[in-house]
Amino acid sequence: MSASTNKYIDPLSDFGFKHLFGGEPNKEIMIAFLNALFEGEKHITDIVYNPTELAGEDKAHKKVFFDLLCTGDQGEQFIVEMQRADHDNFEDRCIFYLSRLIHQQKLKGNRHWDVKLKEVFLVAILDFNMRNCLSDHYLQSISLMNTGTGKVFHNGLGFKFLELPKFEKKEDELENELDKWVYLLKHMHSLNQIPKYLDKRVFEKIFNIAEMKKLSPEQQFIHDSILQREEDDYGRIKFAERIGKEQGLELGMEKGKHETALAIARKMKEENFDPDKIAGFTTLSMEEIENL
Repeated sequence: MSASTNKYIDPLSDFGFKHLFGGEPNKEIMIAFLNALFEGEKHITDIVYNPTELAGEDKAHKKVFFDLLCTGDQGEQFIVEMQRADHDNFEDRCIFYLSRLIHQQKLKGNRHWDVKLKEVFLVAILDFNMRNCLSDHYLQSISLMNTGTGKVFHNGLGFKFLELPKFEKKEDELENELDKWVYLLKHMHSLNQIPKYLDKRVFEKIFNIAEMKKLSPEQQFIHDSILQREEDDYGRIKFAERIGKEQGLELGMEKGKHETALAIARKMKEENFDPDKIAGFTTLSMEEIENL
């Protein structure tokens, strides 16, 4: 079934993921997903969505762009990333992301460390198997621990990696809430109706807002534009892999993404989209958008 004829949007696409999980009006979806993922380690009752761009201290420091960033009701922060293709130094990027969040806390003037750091977590939904395979299970939960005793040293910093290819359960084999979420992520784009095993109201809501026919003309335009960009990026990756030039791969992808973002922004301006919406969907600066 092609993307144009699917009944539901693909939750693993950039548009689909943010459409389902990244909207303040539908934040109960993200809350339910995080609670299932942490399986009792945490109980989140509310979240606030935060800006997804963090600048460095100065121009020499790299900006970071998250797919989604939200803060829980206890002040804990969650970076939530969707990654469809593997790349070199993926683990390093994840560590850098969390380090930037910790650095942003800036505990100035507290010489005696009488305050506690806010908890930070990175959640990565992966459409590939990690190279550093630590488990055959589809969920890898990683925290700082004593390698001799296996006991957790600090539970306020952690990673959750969902490796979707490792999940092979069928619809009638789902055992818990997390199984249901992973089944939804992996199969939703190919389904024609909500499975009876996804019986909670939050799943009904997801399938309802994920129907292609319910997208507004504006959302349909953005969906198609981003889908084309993802297909172009995939083509660039495969070409770079064939010629085997890692530096060229990285530079080519960055240049290609920027050119595609400019093209999408140009189309959106022609359709009289609000500049703030253009910036939000393309991550271009307002100056770049104004100069188109």
